[in-house]
Amino acid sequence: MTMHLEGPWLSTTGRRKGKFKWTSAEAKHRDQQLKQEWETLKSSFGSTKSTLSRPMTRPLPKLGPPPGRETPYIPSRDSGIGVAAKKDAPVYTGDKIVGIGTLHKSNAVPIFSNQEAVDLSRMRR
Repeated sequence: MTMHLEGPWLSTTGRRKGKFKWTSAEAKHRDQQLKQEWETLKSSFGSTKSTLSRPMTRPLPKLGPPPGRETPYIPSRDSGIGVAAKKDAPVYTGDKIVGIGTLHKSNAVPIFSNQEAVDLSRMRR
């Protein structure tokens, strides 16, 4: 069984929203006064679209650096060559390591002699 909302008077809990009650008559009077002030304020500025084009405050002056702190224009150097040279890939050129073996899963182990390669191949888990 699924629950459906059939109108604004129903809620998912099955209870209707009751009438709003203020804590005191003074609170009710203050709320009504604020609503009335808000409506007059909205009507004095026209529609809601025009309030975006007419800001209520004056614009701020454009700020700049304080006197004596102006940075002179320094052009960047253009040599005409590319951005940077590509670094060569590192290659082992020595003769100490014979190769790289795998002991278990992805554990790479350097092999220094043929005997180590034989020992590594005979090892089990």
